[in-house]
Amino acid sequence: MLTSPVLADGHAVTVGVSWSNFQEERWKTDEAAIKAALDAAGATYISADAQSSSAKQLADIESLIAQGADALIILAQDASSIGPAVQAAADEEIPVVAYDRLIEDNRAFYLTFDNVEVGRMQARAVLEAMPKGNYVMIKGSPTDPNADFLRGGQQEVLQAAIDAGDITIVGEAYTDGWVPANAQRNMEQILTAADNNVDAVVASNDGTAGGVVAALTAQGMEGIPVSGQDGDHAALNRVATGTQTVSVWKDARALGAAAGEIAVSLAKGEDVDGAADWTSPGGTTMTSIFLEPVPVTADNLNVVLDAGWIEKDALCAGSSLAVCQ
Repeated sequence: MLTSPVLADGHAVTVGVSWSNFQEERWKTDEAAIKAALDAAGATYISADAQSSSAKQLADIESLIAQGADALIILAQDASSIGPAVQAAADEEIPVVAYDRLIEDNRAFYLTFDNVEVGRMQARAVLEAMPKGNYVMIKGSPTDPNADFLRGGQQEVLQAAIDAGDITIVGEAYTDGWVPANAQRNMEQILTAADNNVDAVVASNDGTAGGVVAALTAQGMEGIPVSGQDGDHAALNRVATGTQTVSVWKDARALGAAAGEIAVSLAKGEDVDGAADWTSPGGTTMTSIFLEPVPVTADNLNVVLDAGWIEKDALCAGSSLAVCQ
């Protein structure tokens, strides 16, 4: 339970949120959870949408600071370009929460899910479904450190099968901006190059998985194992209907609520419960909290139903699974 979010000078906390974009379905869910947490604390929410522009995001953050933000939550569009924004906040003694994407700066509080484990979960589910064959790796955005965290976890799981000759990676591509259309185009090109000799796809989120499934469907190949993450409703329906194998669910409601509470605590100069030091692959030690993801497959779809994440009608359209009866 948060205490009153009034600062020493008597004014209530204002939290500024800089979103990279609202292209992915899930960010609206995150935003609602952040707003709810701030409302519950009596804090004010202000925000800006960078519309996938790293330059606009820097300008947005300057604007949020000018509007009186006492803490910032930043979903970085480009981790390598966000440094001046963190410096601008530090100059004003405004704490920063690096939201779901790493900002390589020890002045930022890093809040995310365990993305290496997400990658492992994706690969485990696909490997179980297709233990031998030709694999394609559809990665996330090259400007998002999460893309490589995910890819590293995927490789950990697949390496033994690769070494044994059971699996061959016949195609691999980053997806600019995590845009589904870019993932679809990459998958189409890989299918052409491989003469459709593809048995499974490890896609790094549900948006890219949607692009992959579209490319596969156009070739009459829908139903081969495909991974994803985020618990997007369309993806969960694909799991229910058999065109996607797994969506690793990261409950955005929990992440958003935590971000709102952490931002208020940091604005007040308070310690954050559950925080611990973590060292990035680049060697930066940061205060962080990692939430636990849940892999959702056809075998445990009840998890998202029971949590109220998705309505049964949306999950089950076109599905004959027992959970849908």
